[in-house]
Amino acid sequence: MAQSSSMKLIGARNMSCVVERMEWNNKMDLIAYGTEKGEVIIQRLNWQKIVTFPTPGEDVRVRSLSWQMDETLLAVGYSNGKVALLDAESETIISGLIYDDDIKKVYFSKAINCQEKLESYTSNAKDKHKRFLPKLQPLTNIDPCLKSLDQKSFPKGSPCFLVVIMRSGKVHLLLLGALQAGSIDLTQHILHPEQFEVYDVRLNGDFNAIYALLRDGQQLKLLHFHNHVLQECMSPMLELAAHCAHILETKNYINDTQQCLTEAWETVQLEMDNKLTKYANSQTYGMISANYLELFVFGYATLEVEEFLFDTLTEKGFKKIANSVELSLNNLKSLVFKQLNGAAVNMFYFLNTIAGFGRISHFFEALISPDVANEAMRACGAFLLKVHELQRTIDTLVYDMKLFHSWMVITTIRLSHQEIPDIKVFTEEENQALAEFICSMEPELENEDDEDESVPEASASPLPQRSKFNLERVGQYLENSYLTQPQQVDTKQLWEQMIAENECFADCNLFVPHDKKLSLIQQREKMFNAIDAVFHKPTESISASFKLSNAIICGELPPMMTEQLDDQDESVDFVTCSYHVYEAAKCDMLALTISWQEAMVLELSRSGDCLLRCTRVQLQPGPFTQQLHEDYYNLRFVDLQFYNESSLSMLAQTSTSASSPRPHSYFVQFSLSAARNQCTQHQLAPLMKLTDATVTHSIHDIADGAAFKGLDGVCEMLAVSGSRKVATVLSDRKRKMTIYEMEIEEEEDDTEMSQASFLEISKESVLAGASESEEKAES
Repeated sequence: MAQSSSMKLIGARNMSCVVERMEWNNKMDLIAYGTEKGEVIIQRLNWQKIVTFPTPGEDVRVRSLSWQMDETLLAVGYSNGKVALLDAESETIISGLIYDDDIKKVYFSKAINCQEKLESYTSNAKDKHKRFLPKLQPLTNIDPCLKSLDQKSFPKGSPCFLVVIMRSGKVHLLLLGALQAGSIDLTQHILHPEQFEVYDVRLNGDFNAIYALLRDGQQLKLLHFHNHVLQECMSPMLELAAHCAHILETKNYINDTQQCLTEAWETVQLEMDNKLTKYANSQTYGMISANYLELFVFGYATLEVEEFLFDTLTEKGFKKIANSVELSLNNLKSLVFKQLNGAAVNMFYFLNTIAGFGRISHFFEALISPDVANEAMRACGAFLLKVHELQRTIDTLVYDMKLFHSWMVITTIRLSHQEIPDIKVFTEEENQALAEFICSMEPELENEDDEDESVPEASASPLPQRSKFNLERVGQYLENSYLTQPQQVDTKQLWEQMIAENECFADCNLFVPHDKKLSLIQQREKMFNAIDAVFHKPTESISASFKLSNAIICGELPPMMTEQLDDQDESVDFVTCSYHVYEAAKCDMLALTISWQEAMVLELSRSGDCLLRCTRVQLQPGPFTQQLHEDYYNLRFVDLQFYNESSLSMLAQTSTSASSPRPHSYFVQFSLSAARNQCTQHQLAPLMKLTDATVTHSIHDIADGAAFKGLDGVCEMLAVSGSRKVATVLSDRKRKMTIYEMEIEEEEDDTEMSQASFLEISKESVLAGASESEEKAES
């Protein structure tokens, strides 16, 4: 048998863990693999580990890995329904998605090259918002361990789809990893939902259809769904997805700022709780305000107050508390004035742009509802008003606390009969503000004289919670409940007077509503819900546009077992597949196994002729096959992947027998160019049964079709990359990784480095580093 390819061993290494998934980067010498512990490790071709990403939880398995085309971004699907986007270059978690079901597979599509342009309707300058919006300041005071998966910026690489396939049969499409660009439930398109399993779902090369390989009863089917919205609205979707990514980044920034606000507010409360609040809680309700008000009006202090000021608190201790509280309040004020206000302005800008897109009905009619976009913009404006309201409330609290601290210091000095160097004289407004601040520490109880005396004491309402020196005026905004102390209306503001005198202004959609009962948390959630509603229409429009065009029956499967087996066995079905887009021939290629010894290679044309080419091969020798090695008579498939459009890499294994209890493994490089002479050609129909219309050929009978290479150990998994010219196999119970460099005897691409591989570059860098260290040691 002629050898159409050769493999050069690069190296092998016993791993310290069980490797369950592995994937080569398309451009760089990086391989990612998931371990049995749920970790994701990225290493170079020379075995150098780049980064290790920890598991997102206990007993979580890595279901799927996929590199973004020509980028350092890696998508990971976990068994607990999480999808994480990891950046190997910055060694950070970019973002994350959470679903309520186990994940079958996640992958990035090829890069989108959209021909339609919107230059005359939209801004064609990338990230034009940076001209008008100031850059959001970093949140340096947030605890890194509190940051969740969805905190960083979204990737800015080549535009593509992220496809998430659930084991339940639901498939989600995300454009740029941000915009929910439709979903489909495959269980709605099958005849036997009780015997259903999805193997793979792929976007076609034109991004207007999907292929779904699944089990329907005892049939292995390939369903072809066309979608006209994806075909007609790709360019508007890219515009909308870019703004959706900016909006999600801003939402994450607002959530981060909210976390910082909560931490700063807890610091203020802790400072006050040290001694002031502890003393207040030890007194009878109503006595604190009365005693302080008596001290403020008459200048006389009770024995309890004097004991607290001189023995417990002291002048020095109070100044320390005052400085700490003032510093914490200033940090809180800065977060609201700079970070939170800036994020609200950014959000309003992006929503305003989307509302403008909605008016271009020619492009965005199927994607944006103008009324919903305007309502989201109004909700964002209401959030901005609430931020300003919180800012004014903090300013008032800071002003009152400064007055209170100054008065307490002067009073303590005066009562201790010390010399007062500079007596601060409060103005009439300051005296009034200070008196209101002291009275509001313990609000007066409602008059209960008119109530029925027959009401038992147990049913009487409990005393109100003691105020922490009026700090709850700010704290109420950071709770998910209605405000207990709404901000008083400023009668000096003309706008407030107009709203009070004209109810039509408050109900007009042209003006932003200002709900003074909502807290900041409630207003934020209301804005987020309105924003989510904006992106419901793209999902609904695209999801409703999936139409089943073709159903291709690829083979027959045994009945599904009630209990899934962890280890593969010949008594159950074995289906694995690989997908490749052949741009030059304008076709989509799908390779799949239909049994342990038989596989199909399907080529579906996208040129409009609706042709399907099928190459059906088996590992068993045919009736006219020449004498082979004894191992070749009982081979079965273990894994297969497209090496490129001309070659298919297969991993085969001998079946165990009494004479040979330990199986042998073979790497098979199958030439698709040679096999195309044996293919059959079909016209696509609504329902096709390929098993009756195709002929199976032995892989050994195709001239120059297959090259076999024996492998060490029992190999169970394969990962190849034609652009990198490498292949990796796992053996010895997925603990030994062996890497080969492939040398296909085809026309060499001028852009490829034929003389120096990345391995040689890596070796040179290692040798150079070693020589430098030796020179330093000698010196």
